[in-house]
Amino acid sequence: MAELHLKSWRFRAEREADWRRLESLLTKAEAGGVGKLKREELLELPVLYRQALSSLSVARSISLDQSLVAYLESLCTRSYFFVYGARARLPERLARFFRRDWPAAVQALWRETLASLAITVVATVVAFVLVRGDPDWFYSFVDPGLASGRDPMATTASLRATLYQETTAMEGLSGLAAFLFTHNAQIALFAFALGFAFCLPTAALLVLNGGMLGAFLALFFSRNLGVEATGWLMIHGATELFAIVLAGAAGFSIGWAVAFPGARSRVDAAAEAGRRAATAMAGVVVMLFVAGLIEGFGRQLIQLDAARYTIAAVTLAGWLVYFYWPRRPAP
Repeated sequence: MAELHLKSWRFRAEREADWRRLESLLTKAEAGGVGKLKREELLELPVLYRQALSSLSVARSISLDQSLVAYLESLCTRSYFFVYGARARLPERLARFFRRDWPAAVQALWRETLASLAITVVATVVAFVLVRGDPDWFYSFVDPGLASGRDPMATTASLRATLYQETTAMEGLSGLAAFLFTHNAQIALFAFALGFAFCLPTAALLVLNGGMLGAFLALFFSRNLGVEATGWLMIHGATELFAIVLAGAAGFSIGWAVAFPGARSRVDAAAEAGRRAATAMAGVVVMLFVAGLIEGFGRQLIQLDAARYTIAAVTLAGWLVYFYWPRRPAP
Protein backbone atom coordinates (compact mmCIF):
# COMPACT_ATOMS: atom_id res chain seq x y z
CA MET A 1 0.00 0.00 0.00
CA ALA A 2 2.82 2.34 0.86
CA GLU A 3 4.51 1.52 -2.45
CA LEU A 4 1.32 2.35 -4.37
CA HIS A 5 0.98 5.64 -2.49
CA LEU A 6 4.59 6.53 -3.32
CA LYS A 7 4.07 5.64 -6.96
CA SER A 8 0.96 7.86 -7.07
CA TRP A 9 2.83 10.72 -5.38
CA ARG A 10 5.72 10.54 -7.85
CA PHE A 11 3.35 10.32 -10.81
CA ARG A 12 1.50 13.43 -9.63
CA ALA A 13 4.69 15.34 -8.80
CA GLU A 14 6.13 14.80 -12.29
CA ARG A 15 2.99 15.92 -14.15
CA GLU A 16 0.92 18.09 -11.85
CA ALA A 17 2.37 21.36 -13.11
CA ASP A 18 1.03 20.63 -16.61
CA TRP A 19 -2.37 19.65 -15.23
CA ARG A 20 -2.61 22.87 -13.22
CA ARG A 21 -1.57 24.88 -16.25
CA LEU A 22 -4.29 23.21 -18.33
CA GLU A 23 -6.83 23.81 -15.58
CA SER A 24 -5.94 27.52 -15.41
CA LEU A 25 -6.37 27.91 -19.19
CA LEU A 26 -9.73 26.17 -19.07
CA THR A 27 -10.90 28.37 -16.21
CA LYS A 28 -9.85 31.47 -18.12
CA ALA A 29 -11.62 30.29 -21.28
CA GLU A 30 -14.77 29.29 -19.40
CA ALA A 31 -14.96 32.70 -17.75
CA GLY A 32 -14.49 34.87 -20.83
CA GLY A 33 -14.61 32.61 -23.87
CA VAL A 34 -11.79 31.26 -26.01
CA GLY A 35 -11.26 34.77 -27.35
CA LYS A 36 -9.69 35.67 -24.00
CA LEU A 37 -6.80 33.29 -24.65
CA LYS A 38 -3.65 34.57 -26.29
CA ARG A 39 -2.32 32.95 -29.44
CA GLU A 40 0.38 31.12 -27.48
CA GLU A 41 -2.21 29.83 -25.02
CA LEU A 42 -4.45 28.58 -27.84
CA LEU A 43 -1.53 26.61 -29.26
CA GLU A 44 -0.65 25.32 -25.81
CA LEU A 45 -4.16 24.07 -24.97
CA PRO A 46 -4.33 21.00 -27.29
CA VAL A 47 -0.77 19.97 -26.30
CA LEU A 48 -1.67 20.03 -22.62
CA TYR A 49 -4.92 18.21 -23.38
CA ARG A 50 -3.07 15.34 -25.08
CA GLN A 51 -0.64 15.15 -22.16
CA ALA A 52 -3.55 14.94 -19.73
CA LEU A 53 -5.10 12.15 -21.81
CA SER A 54 -1.82 10.27 -21.69
CA SER A 55 -1.65 10.75 -17.92
CA LEU A 56 -5.19 9.46 -17.55
CA SER A 57 -4.38 6.38 -19.60
CA VAL A 58 -1.32 5.62 -17.46
CA ALA A 59 -3.21 6.27 -14.22
CA ARG A 60 -5.87 3.78 -15.21
CA SER A 61 -3.41 1.15 -16.39
CA ILE A 62 -1.36 1.09 -13.18
CA SER A 63 -4.43 1.44 -10.93
CA LEU A 64 -3.52 4.67 -9.18
CA ASP A 65 -5.88 6.08 -6.55
CA GLN A 66 -9.39 6.77 -7.77
CA SER A 67 -9.39 10.42 -6.72
CA LEU A 68 -6.52 11.13 -9.14
CA VAL A 69 -8.25 9.20 -11.93
CA ALA A 70 -11.50 11.10 -11.30
CA TYR A 71 -9.65 14.42 -11.39
CA LEU A 72 -7.97 13.60 -14.71
CA GLU A 73 -11.24 12.39 -16.22
CA SER A 74 -12.92 15.65 -15.27
CA LEU A 75 -10.00 17.68 -16.61
CA CYS A 76 -9.96 15.81 -19.92
CA THR A 77 -13.72 16.13 -20.33
CA ARG A 78 -13.56 19.90 -19.83
CA SER A 79 -10.67 20.14 -22.27
CA TYR A 80 -12.37 18.10 -24.96
CA PHE A 81 -15.18 20.62 -25.47
CA PHE A 82 -12.69 23.45 -25.94
CA VAL A 83 -10.35 21.54 -28.23
CA TYR A 84 -12.97 19.80 -30.41
CA GLY A 85 -16.30 21.31 -29.46
CA ALA A 86 -18.09 24.46 -30.65
CA ARG A 87 -15.90 27.23 -29.32
CA ALA A 88 -17.64 30.22 -30.85
CA ARG A 89 -20.65 31.94 -29.40
CA LEU A 90 -23.86 32.17 -31.39
CA PRO A 91 -23.27 35.70 -32.77
CA GLU A 92 -19.75 34.68 -33.83
CA ARG A 93 -20.99 31.50 -35.47
CA LEU A 94 -23.71 33.40 -37.34
CA ALA A 95 -21.20 36.01 -38.48
CA ARG A 96 -18.87 33.28 -39.73
CA PHE A 97 -21.74 31.54 -41.50
CA PHE A 98 -22.78 34.62 -43.46
CA ARG A 99 -19.25 35.92 -44.00
CA ARG A 100 -17.53 32.70 -45.07
CA ASP A 101 -19.27 29.33 -44.61
CA TRP A 102 -22.36 29.91 -46.77
CA PRO A 103 -20.57 31.56 -49.72
CA ALA A 104 -17.85 28.88 -49.60
CA ALA A 105 -20.47 26.10 -49.73
CA VAL A 106 -22.20 27.73 -52.70
CA GLN A 107 -18.91 28.21 -54.54
CA ALA A 108 -18.07 24.54 -54.03
CA LEU A 109 -21.35 23.62 -55.74
CA TRP A 110 -20.69 25.62 -58.89
CA ARG A 111 -20.89 22.60 -61.24
CA GLU A 112 -24.13 21.40 -59.70
CA THR A 113 -25.48 24.96 -59.80
CA LEU A 114 -24.83 25.19 -63.54
CA ALA A 115 -26.59 21.85 -64.07
CA SER A 116 -29.56 22.96 -61.97
CA LEU A 117 -29.77 26.27 -63.83
CA ALA A 118 -29.55 24.54 -67.23
CA ILE A 119 -32.43 22.18 -66.39
CA THR A 120 -34.57 25.08 -65.17
CA VAL A 121 -33.86 27.20 -68.26
CA VAL A 122 -34.52 24.34 -70.70
CA ALA A 123 -37.81 23.46 -68.96
CA THR A 124 -38.86 27.11 -69.02
CA VAL A 125 -38.11 27.49 -72.73
CA VAL A 126 -39.85 24.23 -73.68
CA ALA A 127 -42.98 25.12 -71.73
CA PHE A 128 -42.96 28.64 -73.18
CA VAL A 129 -42.78 27.33 -76.76
CA LEU A 130 -45.46 24.68 -76.21
CA VAL A 131 -47.95 27.05 -74.59
CA ARG A 132 -47.41 29.73 -77.23
CA GLY A 133 -48.13 27.12 -79.88
CA ASP A 134 -51.18 25.67 -78.13
CA PRO A 135 -52.67 27.35 -75.01
CA ASP A 136 -54.11 24.01 -73.85
CA TRP A 137 -50.59 23.00 -72.87
CA PHE A 138 -50.86 25.57 -70.08
CA TYR A 139 -52.86 23.17 -67.92
CA SER A 140 -50.16 20.51 -68.27
CA PHE A 141 -47.71 22.75 -66.48
CA VAL A 142 -49.80 24.80 -64.04
CA ASP A 143 -52.29 23.57 -61.48
CA PRO A 144 -55.59 25.50 -61.83
CA GLY A 145 -55.64 26.22 -58.10
CA LEU A 146 -52.19 27.77 -58.23
CA ALA A 147 -53.07 29.80 -61.34
CA SER A 148 -55.78 31.68 -59.37
CA GLY A 149 -57.63 32.69 -62.53
CA ARG A 150 -54.51 33.59 -64.49
CA ASP A 151 -55.03 31.09 -67.28
CA PRO A 152 -55.89 31.13 -71.02
CA MET A 153 -59.57 31.69 -70.18
CA ALA A 154 -58.84 35.00 -68.45
CA THR A 155 -59.30 38.29 -70.28
CA THR A 156 -56.36 40.54 -71.07
CA ALA A 157 -57.79 43.21 -68.76
CA SER A 158 -57.98 40.80 -65.83
CA LEU A 159 -54.44 39.58 -66.45
CA ARG A 160 -53.17 43.15 -66.51
CA ALA A 161 -55.06 43.86 -63.29
CA THR A 162 -53.17 41.08 -61.49
CA LEU A 163 -49.89 42.78 -62.39
CA TYR A 164 -50.84 46.19 -61.01
CA GLN A 165 -53.37 45.36 -58.32
CA GLU A 166 -53.02 47.77 -55.43
CA THR A 167 -53.31 45.99 -52.10
CA THR A 168 -53.38 48.20 -49.04
CA ALA A 169 -54.48 45.70 -46.42
CA MET A 170 -51.32 44.64 -44.63
CA GLU A 171 -52.98 41.54 -43.24
CA GLY A 172 -53.72 40.30 -46.74
CA LEU A 173 -50.18 40.93 -47.84
CA SER A 174 -48.79 39.11 -44.83
CA GLY A 175 -50.99 36.10 -45.56
CA LEU A 176 -49.92 36.08 -49.21
CA ALA A 177 -46.25 36.30 -48.25
CA ALA A 178 -46.63 33.40 -45.82
CA PHE A 179 -48.41 31.24 -48.41
CA LEU A 180 -45.89 31.90 -51.16
CA PHE A 181 -42.94 31.38 -48.83
CA THR A 182 -44.35 28.00 -47.78
CA HIS A 183 -44.96 26.90 -51.40
CA ASN A 184 -41.52 27.90 -52.62
CA ALA A 185 -39.81 26.48 -49.55
CA GLN A 186 -41.46 23.11 -50.17
CA ILE A 187 -40.10 22.98 -53.73
CA ALA A 188 -36.60 23.90 -52.58
CA LEU A 189 -36.52 21.55 -49.60
CA PHE A 190 -37.86 18.61 -51.61
CA ALA A 191 -35.33 19.29 -54.37
CA PHE A 192 -32.61 19.04 -51.73
CA ALA A 193 -34.01 16.19 -49.64
CA LEU A 194 -34.75 13.91 -52.60
CA GLY A 195 -31.35 14.35 -54.18
CA PHE A 196 -30.06 11.13 -52.62
CA ALA A 197 -32.23 9.15 -55.11
CA PHE A 198 -29.53 9.52 -57.80
CA CYS A 199 -30.62 13.13 -58.57
CA LEU A 200 -33.74 12.09 -60.49
CA PRO A 201 -36.46 13.55 -58.20
CA THR A 202 -34.46 16.76 -57.90
CA ALA A 203 -34.28 17.10 -61.68
CA ALA A 204 -38.01 16.38 -61.96
CA LEU A 205 -38.85 19.15 -59.47
CA LEU A 206 -36.66 21.61 -61.36
CA VAL A 207 -38.43 20.68 -64.60
CA LEU A 208 -41.80 21.16 -62.90
CA ASN A 209 -40.85 24.57 -61.54
CA GLY A 210 -39.28 25.71 -64.81
CA GLY A 211 -42.28 24.48 -66.80
CA MET A 212 -44.68 26.43 -64.61
CA LEU A 213 -42.59 29.58 -65.07
CA GLY A 214 -42.47 29.16 -68.84
CA ALA A 215 -46.21 28.55 -69.07
CA PHE A 216 -47.03 31.71 -67.13
CA LEU A 217 -44.68 33.81 -69.23
CA ALA A 218 -46.12 32.39 -72.46
CA LEU A 219 -49.63 33.28 -71.32
CA PHE A 220 -48.76 36.91 -70.63
CA PHE A 221 -46.61 37.27 -73.75
CA SER A 222 -49.57 36.09 -75.81
CA ARG A 223 -51.51 39.12 -74.49
CA ASN A 224 -48.64 41.57 -75.13
CA LEU A 225 -47.94 41.76 -71.40
CA GLY A 226 -44.60 39.98 -71.46
CA VAL A 227 -42.44 42.88 -70.32
CA GLU A 228 -44.83 43.76 -67.52
CA ALA A 229 -45.19 40.13 -66.36
CA THR A 230 -41.45 39.54 -66.39
CA GLY A 231 -40.90 42.55 -64.12
CA TRP A 232 -43.72 41.41 -61.84
CA LEU A 233 -42.14 37.96 -61.56
CA MET A 234 -38.49 38.93 -61.35
CA ILE A 235 -38.81 41.48 -58.55
CA HIS A 236 -38.90 38.46 -56.26
CA GLY A 237 -37.83 35.77 -58.73
CA ALA A 238 -34.22 36.97 -58.85
CA THR A 239 -33.95 35.74 -55.25
CA GLU A 240 -36.53 32.95 -55.27
CA LEU A 241 -35.42 31.23 -58.48
CA PHE A 242 -31.77 31.55 -57.45
CA ALA A 243 -32.63 29.87 -54.15
CA ILE A 244 -34.43 27.01 -55.88
CA VAL A 245 -31.51 26.54 -58.29
CA LEU A 246 -29.13 26.36 -55.31
CA ALA A 247 -31.43 23.87 -53.57
CA GLY A 248 -31.34 21.73 -56.70
CA ALA A 249 -27.56 22.00 -56.75
CA ALA A 250 -27.39 20.82 -53.14
CA GLY A 251 -29.60 17.84 -54.01
CA PHE A 252 -27.47 17.02 -57.05
CA SER A 253 -24.35 17.11 -54.89
CA ILE A 254 -25.69 14.39 -52.60
CA GLY A 255 -27.14 12.33 -55.44
CA TRP A 256 -23.89 12.42 -57.38
CA ALA A 257 -21.94 11.33 -54.30
CA VAL A 258 -24.32 8.39 -53.82
CA ALA A 259 -24.16 7.36 -57.46
CA PHE A 260 -20.39 7.82 -57.86
CA PRO A 261 -18.74 7.55 -54.42
CA GLY A 262 -15.29 6.78 -55.83
CA ALA A 263 -12.93 5.07 -53.40
CA ARG A 264 -15.17 5.92 -50.44
CA SER A 265 -18.24 4.06 -49.26
CA ARG A 266 -21.56 5.49 -50.37
CA VAL A 267 -22.38 6.42 -46.79
CA ASP A 268 -19.13 8.33 -46.30
CA ALA A 269 -19.42 10.07 -49.68
CA ALA A 270 -23.02 11.09 -49.00
CA ALA A 271 -22.14 12.31 -45.51
CA GLU A 272 -19.33 14.50 -46.82
CA ALA A 273 -21.48 15.95 -49.60
CA GLY A 274 -24.36 16.34 -47.17
CA ARG A 275 -22.39 18.56 -44.80
CA ARG A 276 -21.54 20.99 -47.60
CA ALA A 277 -25.04 20.84 -49.08
CA ALA A 278 -26.67 21.40 -45.68
CA THR A 279 -24.68 24.60 -45.22
CA ALA A 280 -25.87 25.84 -48.61
CA MET A 281 -29.47 24.87 -47.77
CA ALA A 282 -29.42 26.76 -44.48
CA GLY A 283 -28.74 29.87 -46.54
CA VAL A 284 -31.40 28.93 -49.11
CA VAL A 285 -34.00 29.15 -46.34
CA VAL A 286 -32.86 32.74 -45.69
CA MET A 287 -33.15 33.54 -49.42
CA LEU A 288 -36.65 32.09 -49.58
CA PHE A 289 -37.70 34.14 -46.59
CA VAL A 290 -36.42 37.31 -48.29
CA ALA A 291 -38.14 36.32 -51.55
CA GLY A 292 -41.40 35.66 -49.69
CA LEU A 293 -41.35 39.12 -48.17
CA ILE A 294 -40.61 40.76 -51.52
CA GLU A 295 -43.26 38.66 -53.24
CA GLY A 296 -45.95 39.38 -50.68
CA PHE A 297 -45.20 43.05 -50.17
CA GLY A 298 -42.86 44.61 -52.72
CA ARG A 299 -44.35 43.49 -56.00
CA GLN A 300 -47.85 44.64 -55.00
CA LEU A 301 -46.79 47.92 -53.45
CA ILE A 302 -44.31 48.76 -56.24
CA GLN A 303 -46.30 49.43 -59.41
CA LEU A 304 -43.66 50.87 -61.76
CA ASP A 305 -42.08 48.43 -64.22
CA ALA A 306 -38.75 50.29 -64.16
CA ALA A 307 -38.62 50.04 -60.36
CA ARG A 308 -39.39 46.31 -60.48
CA TYR A 309 -36.64 45.64 -63.00
CA THR A 310 -34.21 47.77 -61.02
CA ILE A 311 -34.88 45.87 -57.82
CA ALA A 312 -34.56 42.54 -59.65
CA ALA A 313 -31.24 43.55 -61.21
CA VAL A 314 -29.83 44.91 -57.95
CA THR A 315 -30.81 41.84 -55.93
CA LEU A 316 -29.45 39.42 -58.53
CA ALA A 317 -26.17 41.33 -58.76
CA GLY A 318 -26.01 41.43 -54.98
CA TRP A 319 -26.39 37.67 -54.65
CA LEU A 320 -23.81 36.99 -57.38
CA VAL A 321 -21.25 39.28 -55.78
CA TYR A 322 -21.96 37.89 -52.32
CA PHE A 323 -21.53 34.28 -53.38
CA TYR A 324 -18.78 34.44 -55.98
CA TRP A 325 -16.60 37.38 -55.06
CA PRO A 326 -13.12 35.93 -54.31
CA ARG A 327 -12.35 35.67 -50.61
CA ARG A 328 -9.13 35.09 -48.75
CA PRO A 329 -8.70 31.57 -47.37
CA ALA A 330 -9.79 31.08 -43.77
CA PRO A 331 -6.92 31.55 -41.30
